[in-house]
Amino acid sequence: MKAAVFGATGYTGQLLCRLLCRHPEIDTILPVSSSRPGERLWEVDPGVAPGSAKLAAEGRLLTLEEAVAEKPAVVFSALPHLESARLCAPLVGRSVVVDLSADFRLRDRTAFERAYGTPPPHPELLDSAAYGLCEWNRESIRTSNLIANPGCYPTATLLALLPLAAAGLIEAAVHVTAISGISGAGRKVRAEYLYCERAESAGAYAPGRSHRHVAEMEEQLQRFDREASVLFVPHLAPMRKGMSVTAIVSLRAGVDDRRVEAAFQEAYSAAPCVSLRGGTIPQTADVRGTNRCDLAWRREGRSLMLFSVLDNLMKGASGQAVQNMNLRFGLGETTGLPLDSEI
Repeated sequence: MKAAVFGATGYTGQLLCRLLCRHPEIDTILPVSSSRPGERLWEVDPGVAPGSAKLAAEGRLLTLEEAVAEKPAVVFSALPHLESARLCAPLVGRSVVVDLSADFRLRDRTAFERAYGTPPPHPELLDSAAYGLCEWNRESIRTSNLIANPGCYPTATLLALLPLAAAGLIEAAVHVTAISGISGAGRKVRAEYLYCERAESAGAYAPGRSHRHVAEMEEQLQRFDREASVLFVPHLAPMRKGMSVTAIVSLRAGVDDRRVEAAFQEAYSAAPCVSLRGGTIPQTADVRGTNRCDLAWRREGRSLMLFSVLDNLMKGASGQAVQNMNLRFGLGETTGLPLDSEI
């Protein structure tokens, strides 16, 4: 099977290429870069072994036109918001498109414009896009030619909250504090992401509705609870990658521990990429380099504290994109994806 990767020189694009090099069902990889066409992929990303037989054109970074001419079965778009939809829209139906940008994640046009400052670039495609949170949308993913890969913050947050929301166990606003490694901001040359600026420094940024991902989280929660709202405070920490989310919810009167446990077991007993840790609080090191999200919870009165960790570049981006591809093409859900943490 042929797979194209648009934006192959960014963090998520590089990781996609590495994962696809190890994927047993991918025989040809078409790495695309508008900024560095003609260069060898392993020169841009030394983490890729030189001379990999799966790389097309002897490992050259291709133009978009060159990649499309090869008629890939699947296109992964790791391009910036708005640009991604512009380039991917003509390919929907010709290839399966897994889009890692936010362009197709929100069906509410008004919410998209409020979050991104412009109307959605291809609104005619929004209703046909499957929201690629694998554990909650397997059936729509299996039949869609356009899959909107969720963001890392929403993935970690929603996997913790949706079992409770779906079971009708929570009430009032949800309070979420999240910590991300710096790679979550993408491969940008900006002063605030330099080592000297971030080392020994952690802090909040874009709290509340000033963060774009709030609309994405609320839209998914409101599938089960029309009144659901999220008070979200993200932080950057001086680590390369990883994500830790702590959510605090109020349980409805009469909800006991057994019902909480049952909600999580029902949601994830057959989910190979979600690990339930019960009362053991997970750490980002537990999931580094894996496509897992580890979840735990503790109760104090009617308040329930939820703990969720994942690798923001894996389950929060590229790994989940491959998981979506696996579902769409009828492959084993974890094919080509590591579930054991790096040492």
